Amino acid sequence: MANASVRKRDLIEGRPALIVIDILAGTFADDSGVRAIDHMPGYKDRMSRARIAIDKARATGIPVIFIQEVHRPDMVDFGRELDGSEDVHCLENNTHTAIAAQQLGFRPDDYLIRKRRYSAFFGTDLEILLRGLKVDTLLLCGGLTDVCVHYTFVDGHQSDYFCRVIEDCVAGSGETAHEHALRAMEYLQTGARRSIDEVLAAMEASAAAA
Repeated sequence: MANASVRKRDLIEGRPALIVIDILAGTFADDSGVRAIDHMPGYKDRMSRARIAIDKARATGIPVIFIQEVHRPDMVDFGRELDGSEDVHCLENNTHTAIAAQQLGFRPDDYLIRKRRYSAFFGTDLEILLRGLKVDTLLLCGGLTDVCVHYTFVDGHQSDYFCRVIEDCVAGSGETAHEHALRAMEYLQTGARRSIDEVLAAMEASAAAA
């Protein structure tokens, strides 16, 4: 049963930032059927759609923060990450690990957070950056919905950020896992699941109100 006492929140509360999670070069370069990490059908198209949100954020003065999972070639920093379904991935010396700069319009002076774990908060300076930017709302896109997006959402939620996931611009390891992760995020914050059209309109409104 939904909590009737919860106040309905705006899509953007306070100052937003767009968090672009792990949209890497390999997403667009690797068309093989066998991957180190499973991808749901339509994964590449959903990652490409994130460019719409990136361009709108830039146009409306909203900070864009790119997140890049990367591991050392000797794999010393994988920890328990290979104990499940994932194979070796995102090594520093692999060109597929770079941010998909051409597809996303990534710039050399953009904010970039490199992470060794699923959450963009864990062991990084993301929170310091967010505090410096005076951010209240996190708009999340990228992959995987059920892994890095979900874990970043949870840590953002536990740090008292308003968290929104652009459901057209995220994709999971499978369709069922993707949907279940979206439901889990919606459970934590009512109204977390948002369409790209809703987010674009909210970006415009936020810029107009600034």
